Amino acid sequence: MDAQDCLDTLRQIRDVSFATVDGEGHPQIRIIDVMLVEKGRLYFCTSRGKDFHAQLLRDPHVAIVGMTHDFKMVRLAGEARRVEVAPRAVIDRIFDENPSMNDVYPGDSRYVLDPFVIETGCVELFDLGVSPIFRQTFSLGGAPVHVQGFKITDACIGCGTCARTCPQQCIAAGSPFVIDQAHCLHCGLCFESCPVKAIVRRA
Repeated sequence: MDAQDCLDTLRQIRDVSFATVDGEGHPQIRIIDVMLVEKGRLYFCTSRGKDFHAQLLRDPHVAIVGMTHDFKMVRLAGEARRVEVAPRAVIDRIFDENPSMNDVYPGDSRYVLDPFVIETGCVELFDLGVSPIFRQTFSLGGAPVHVQGFKITDACIGCGTCARTCPQQCIAAGSPFVIDQAHCLHCGLCFESCPVKAIVRRA
C-alpha cells in the first residue's frame, strides 16, 4: 500500500466527506465526488457560485475522508489548487470519466465548474476491518507527514501497566516498552495509565 493506492481507494469510494474553513474560521463539510485520480494527484470540481469555491480560493487547506464497505478509512489532508492550464479540457475529461455529470450540468453549463487538484499532503490508511487494527501514513508530493500517537520514553520502569491496558495489545516488553505504531489506536489509554508518566505524545 502506498499514497497512490490510498488515492485510488478514495476514487473507488467516490463520494467522500470534504472539509474546508469558511471566512469566519468555522469548519464546513460536504460530500464531494472524487472525479479523477492519476500520478499522485486527486481531481475534483465545483461551480464558481458556491461557497465551497470561495473557501478553496481563500484557504486551500482541505481534509478528505472516506470509508470502504470493509471499514478501510482513508484520510487526506492537503492543499487544493485550482487548475489554471486548460481548465475546460480538464472539465471535459472529468465529464468523460463521470458521465452522470451530464445530467446535472448539460451542454456548456459544465463550464461554470472549475477543476481543482490536490497533489501535496498527508495521507493515512486506517483499517478497522482487521485485528489488530492497522494504520499507515504516507507523504503525497513530498509534503511532511503528520506524526500522531504516543511513545514510551526511557523513564519507563517496565511495570507493564501500559501493555495490560492497551485495547489492541500493541505494546511489547522492553527497556523501555515499545508501542507498535502500525496497530495503535491513538486512544491514549496507555498515556493515562502509566504510573510514572513515561509515555508522551509523539507530535
